[in-house]
Amino acid sequence: MDTPLRYFCQDESRWGLLTLNGRVITLAGVKPEGVYQWGRSTFWLYGLLEPLTGEHFFEQYDHLNSENFEQFIHQFAARYPDEVIVIQMDQASAHRAHEIDWPENIIPLFQPAYTPEVNPIERFWKHLKTPLQWETFKNLKALRQRVQTVLANMTEDIVRSVTGWEFITNAVLSVSSK
Repeated sequence: MDTPLRYFCQDESRWGLLTLNGRVITLAGVKPEGVYQWGRSTFWLYGLLEPLTGEHFFEQYDHLNSENFEQFIHQFAARYPDEVIVIQMDQASAHRAHEIDWPENIIPLFQPAYTPEVNPIERFWKHLKTPLQWETFKNLKALRQRVQTVLANMTEDIVRSVTGWEFITNAVLSVSSK
């Protein structure tokens, strides 16, 4: 019996009460105005996605550390107990901690240092944050709820269109057909 092999991308993104700014379309010569909020409260969104299918898995945590990362990876691995999953990730210290107990069905693939541009999930974070530009929130709970709402509306087709780079999908398809 052949065990299915799948490829996911992993990363974390910090979210906080500091307003996300972005481009605003105005008439020529008109300076855009926006309400800007300064806040120090933050949380982390841990994410995994599969560029080929658009499947995704996200969890919110208060901190970025190896304990939360290990819990996140184990929750994810439990969803696919009969599959082997290669997970591309950066070399953050939370990922490289020696005490991490990796699930048996997970193979970590560490990308070269300082190369976020090779991880498709980076493009996803940008896409996810776009609808929240220039929004302000009364508290962190309101922001957490808004992020969950945006994630709930994120279909597999959208994830695939944002992250399914042709060179990645071709490589995954060529390996899975052998």
